[in-house]
Amino acid sequence: MGDAKRAKIAVVGGGVAGASVALLLGELGLEITLIEQKESLLNGPPICHLHAGGNLYREISDAQCLQLLRESIEFVRLYPSAIDLRPTVIALPLRDKGTPKDLYPRLALLQKEYARLTVEDKQNEVLGSVEEYFKLFDKESVAALQKREIVANPKSFEEWMIPVAKMVDLEKVQFPLIMVEEYGINLFKLAATLTLSLQNLSNVELHLETEVQRIASKDELWELSFEKEGVEKSEVFDYLINAAGFQSGQIDDMLGFHRERFVEFKAAYISKFNSAIRMPEVIFQGERGTPQGMAQFTPYPEGYVQLHGMTEEITLFRDGLVKSSPLSAQPKLDKKFIEKIYKGWSASESAMRTKLAIEYVAQFIPAFKSAEVGAKPLYGAQQIPGKDATLRAAEVSFEGERYARCEIVKASSVLAMADAIALRLAGLGYLDDASVAKRDLQHLSSLKEESIVQLSRALAKQRDYPEAMADVLNKS
Repeated sequence: MGDAKRAKIAVVGGGVAGASVALLLGELGLEITLIEQKESLLNGPPICHLHAGGNLYREISDAQCLQLLRESIEFVRLYPSAIDLRPTVIALPLRDKGTPKDLYPRLALLQKEYARLTVEDKQNEVLGSVEEYFKLFDKESVAALQKREIVANPKSFEEWMIPVAKMVDLEKVQFPLIMVEEYGINLFKLAATLTLSLQNLSNVELHLETEVQRIASKDELWELSFEKEGVEKSEVFDYLINAAGFQSGQIDDMLGFHRERFVEFKAAYISKFNSAIRMPEVIFQGERGTPQGMAQFTPYPEGYVQLHGMTEEITLFRDGLVKSSPLSAQPKLDKKFIEKIYKGWSASESAMRTKLAIEYVAQFIPAFKSAEVGAKPLYGAQQIPGKDATLRAAEVSFEGERYARCEIVKASSVLAMADAIALRLAGLGYLDDASVAKRDLQHLSSLKEESIVQLSRALAKQRDYPEAMADVLNKS
């Protein structure tokens, strides 16, 4: 058994999984070393919404949806300053094989579970009121909303639906339209929140622009060799957490562990539209990977809009989904995707795909044809553990007693992941059961909003994105 004061934990990877587990374990008093190869935290694939209840994924199971709902509620409570408080409209195009009625049973199931969770703990009521978790808008009510003036600061579902009623081509969608309290996550505010919190913890060492060279097992310990600015350093740790995201398989290969997984490269696109109109997020459902894949319109302040088109010409990429092999736990992405991740995109491809995304969304929102390229794409690769490429609710897996893999697919799963690892550490004697059950995130709660905003805007600027994308669209 170990001594909690002496236990040293290495976390490899500073994405949302690695940074969150470093923070949550650091708050419990453990000695944490977080190693990230890029110059700042959260440089992975684009994050834009909670997936509260998996409402955007018709193909996943009810069990996954309920898990995502619970984890999304935990995430909002954990990182409230990074949450974009605006609802999401789900529309089914006329061409879609499904109907809105197909979604009703799941929405009712999620509302029932949300009600149960709020009875269990009133502080869980973070996705709006239980009674108004979702609302249906038939064709007549949407037509009536077309006649109303747009509200500058919408609060009710009806007020949020007015610009949708005015701008969406209602002849191309099925009714009713569905509005759900599916909130957004602001990548830059989340990165700033995590960075400031980790910097405030004296027992957390944060190594940015640092690359792991070798890992070896040594007398039930882990010896890590890592390099920064040409200088190599070695340290010995009691426990190793693999949070390397799409590169997790490389760590497994170093240690001789096999784990089946997928890696998928994907991108979202930034456009500039009419800044005077405040819109909810709008999702036009479709069959993923086909020419009729889902279209997603995610608004930011000052008229910036993040776009997804779940086709191979836009968000998805031909050969962008790859699987591990019996010889390696690391799926092999094509060189062209690796170059995009580490060297960026050509200006021509960036503009071409952004324009394709604009045209794709404009088939449902005609006025959006006037949108322009707003910034370079948000892009990256994500791992999906196991054999099911449609898996969306995943947390963590273990090898032996002293090695954990962070395997979240959606950001909202980070707290469940960290709790599972903390329980393992308690089993090793590094934590006591009482401290695991207690979650006193004082370094998060003590952060000043002004400091978060300042750093989030600086991070956006550092990565060549509009500073406005570091701000959130709150209801009030």
